[in-house]
Formats: sequence, C-alpha cells, structure tokens
Amino acid sequence: MIKRKTKQQLYDKLKELQMNLANNYKDLAHTALKELDIMVEKMKSSGELKEKDYNKMRGIVDDYKAKMADYHH
Repeated sequence: MIKRKTKQQLYDKLKELQMNLANNYKDLAHTALKELDIMVEKMKSSGELKEKDYNKMRGIVDDYKAKMADYHH
C-alpha cells in the first residue's frame, strides 16, 4: 500500500502531465514525464514504493513514453 503522501505526489505529477497533454503544451508535457520518471525511480530506490506499486507506476510512465515518442514540434 502506498502512503498517502507518496501517492499524492505521484498523482499530482501525473495530473500535471495529463493537463499539459490536453492543452497541447508539448515541452511542458515532456518535462512532466521526465520528472515523473525520475520521481518513480527515486521512490523505488528509497523504499517509498513497493515492487507492486513500482510496477504499476512504471507501466504508466512507459505507456506515456510510447504515446509521446513522436510528440514534438
């Protein structure tokens, strides 16, 4: 189970990413994705994310990376 604070941080960054995509802010969306990716890895290495939760978030990040692979100006 993810701690409330950790979950909130992750989902806030995910919402930022989704909002930037919805508004067609490509640079900001890429920045938010990179920040989310780094956040997930740091939380995994610090033990804030357990394996199950890490795999779920990793899947979300990887899905967005695939969707945004050719998403540039």
